[in-house]
Amino acid sequence: MTTHPVDEVPPARHLLAFGLQHVLAMYAGAVAVPLIVGSAMKLSPADLAYLITADLLVCGIATLIQCVGFWRFGVRLPIMQGCTFAAVSPMVLIGTTGGGLPAIYGSVIVAGLAIMLLAPVFGRLLRFFPPLVTGTVILIIGLSLLPVAGNWAAGGVGSADFGEPKNLGLALFVLLVVLGVQRFAPAFLSRIAVLIGIVVGLAAAVPFGFTDFDGVGDADWLGISTPFHFGAPTFEASAIASMLVVALVTMTETTGDLIAVGEMTDRKVEPRTLADGLRADGLSTVLGGVFNTFPYTAYAQNVGLVGMTRVRSRWVVAAAGGILVLLGLLPKLGAVVAAIPAPVLGGAGLVMFGTVAASGLRTLATVDFKGNNNLTVVAVSVAMGMLPVGVPTVYEKFPDWFQTVMNSGISAGCLTAIVLNLLFNHLPSKAASAEKPGSAEADGLPPGGAEQGVEQPREEVV
Repeated sequence: MTTHPVDEVPPARHLLAFGLQHVLAMYAGAVAVPLIVGSAMKLSPADLAYLITADLLVCGIATLIQCVGFWRFGVRLPIMQGCTFAAVSPMVLIGTTGGGLPAIYGSVIVAGLAIMLLAPVFGRLLRFFPPLVTGTVILIIGLSLLPVAGNWAAGGVGSADFGEPKNLGLALFVLLVVLGVQRFAPAFLSRIAVLIGIVVGLAAAVPFGFTDFDGVGDADWLGISTPFHFGAPTFEASAIASMLVVALVTMTETTGDLIAVGEMTDRKVEPRTLADGLRADGLSTVLGGVFNTFPYTAYAQNVGLVGMTRVRSRWVVAAAGGILVLLGLLPKLGAVVAAIPAPVLGGAGLVMFGTVAASGLRTLATVDFKGNNNLTVVAVSVAMGMLPVGVPTVYEKFPDWFQTVMNSGISAGCLTAIVLNLLFNHLPSKAASAEKPGSAEADGLPPGGAEQGVEQPREEVV
């Protein structure tokens, strides 16, 4: 019996190289959440450093739970876990209006428990994610990540030299290196094109003064995150309510990511495996609340890397989880990775995030768009998903719970796609009900033509 590519264990040197590539792809996003929340709460540099190392440690543990799995926890696919950006605004609000970090951690623990309880319910919703919906969601995930890569390429949001030609030049150089390696290098090297691009970009960046390693000398050799470092958690109703909304958003995003990776790796996500993946999210979020960090979700950045490199082994991402645990325990190592300049990550990110969008288009290519409303479903869903990406302040006059849901382009687009698919392809249409059973429709399609290519079993369309 042949081993499925997802379960294959590559040689140790490949595991390390592929795993490191995954870590570099998600590192900037992983440390951004504690940095934003900690800075908004005006924490000391020592507390900020503590938040970051705690985050990296739990990122690694969460990734291992998701990839390796135990009992009914973990989807057992190549999925990287990291702090969700959907929680940033609510957490800043909780932390700065008197509750502080203990109130944040109390709400995070409750949200994690809620995710574990709701996981089987979400698992049964999988039939509402046919290729029409999944392709649209994967496309939106890729498109909504592209501005992140653009900001990195320009120097990183808030940097003094944002948009300088030298930053974009470095990002372009890294992009060309990644493309060159992928096109001309031997098979193994082409699969670590992103890692090579980042290493070559870093080597080019140092002599030109893009970065320095001063922070490495200041960092401690060993740092261990202890439970409830910032005090016992407090449970405030308003904080819990806003974090439960975040939990629903992250479950929707994770569902899209898990289905995307399932399609890229030719291992169909079933209702039970989806529930296992979401349950792992919930457990990781509870661990986040205990070990001084934040809610966890599947990282879309790494979905793009799986699609681009075509390395489908979950053990590669498990190795990445092990590297993150090391970075969390050894702050000096974390400081080395943190020294990579934003434009280097931007050049690599453009390829990876574009790959996610292209994967969505590939899935949509299997959907029938003739004589039905499927084009409208895609068009409106992409529009709703891109609205908060293109105009970040579009919903700022709305209530906080609405902003939490709709300011995430991924959850906004995903919810729109599900609702429109139900409206156009599941509710009986007037035209169909007027026709007699078995008769041809006015446009020559048999009754139910709208369903064609929409509700195919997913293994047929991959």
